[in-house]
Amino acid sequence: MGDAKPTVVVTGISGNLGSRLLPHLGEFNVIGVDVTPPVADLPLRFERMDLGGEESCRQLFLLLRECRAEAVVHLAFVLDPVRAGVLDVDRMWHINVAGTARVMEAVTEANHEETVVRKFIFPSSVSVYGPDLSGPATEEHPLGAHTLPYAIHKMECDKVVQQRAPALRGCSAYMLRPHIFAGASVQNYMVGAFRGTPGGRSNRAASMRSRGKRLPCMLPRGRQYLENRIQFVHVDDMARLITRILQKTEPESQRLTVLNVAGRGEPLTFERCIEVAQVKLLRLPGKLAFRTVLKILWQLGIVAIPPEAAPYMTGEYIMNTDRLRKFLGENYEDVIRYTIADAFADCFKSETAVKVEEPAAEV
Repeated sequence: MGDAKPTVVVTGISGNLGSRLLPHLGEFNVIGVDVTPPVADLPLRFERMDLGGEESCRQLFLLLRECRAEAVVHLAFVLDPVRAGVLDVDRMWHINVAGTARVMEAVTEANHEETVVRKFIFPSSVSVYGPDLSGPATEEHPLGAHTLPYAIHKMECDKVVQQRAPALRGCSAYMLRPHIFAGASVQNYMVGAFRGTPGGRSNRAASMRSRGKRLPCMLPRGRQYLENRIQFVHVDDMARLITRILQKTEPESQRLTVLNVAGRGEPLTFERCIEVAQVKLLRLPGKLAFRTVLKILWQLGIVAIPPEAAPYMTGEYIMNTDRLRKFLGENYEDVIRYTIADAFADCFKSETAVKVEEPAAEV
């Protein structure tokens, strides 16, 4: 590399979080790993690698040994199967769950004779706790994801990290459980629902996008669904948090640090989100009708939200983030700059916020 900068390997560098993280990593030599190169003008060494294949474990091990990376940030994960072009659930599992195990195995082997990689960072998800909680979940809350493959895979990855972290041989592991990402550049199920995004793969959906057509936001009838609360975290705050961990010099007292991550301030109600989004609300008779309509729209290729996501769109799952505040200390407000309300509002402040890219392969 030719200079004294430490090296960090970032898997999934071409995804949204990877692209938002890259500008923060000026004090590092960055090696980005993905199936497609990122669209970025910043200094970067790119390595094409498919973590869904068994051979990727050895490829990554050799890369870590050759570049002597001090840290690995594992972002590679299929969230939206439509946009990623990975509709086969088994293929998703091999990328998401087996891929995470391969990355951790590569780190373990790279540290076999001496400690080379000193930090491993993995973003889990609020979805691992399940779609309907009785109160704010702490990091010790049991994991209860179900129905939605994305959530189930995040839960399985979460368990993989917990099981393998003690064997990383001198490497501290950080597992972040963020709530729903927000921001003008973000595209996910929940933000897409409030934007009214026709994100499916059909010609009809493409025509609707070209005409700027917005779908109504759907909810079952009943006041409780409007009063359900939700948290968000701005994707740039998540990037700042990862950067802060990479810059951290003081050692951890434990091998695995788990942190719930959300924006500052109080959660929003669904009713308030609908008001901010200025989207039409369509009420359906009940949860069964909600899932049925969502399934029809999915099968017609109009939406990119699978029907398995229904429980996560009608339930309430709030996190306690006291541990994050304590972890960041005096740096808390400099890292987590957006309140939950401001993070969500930023989804609608730019023309890019309502423009949906055509589905493309992205891991």
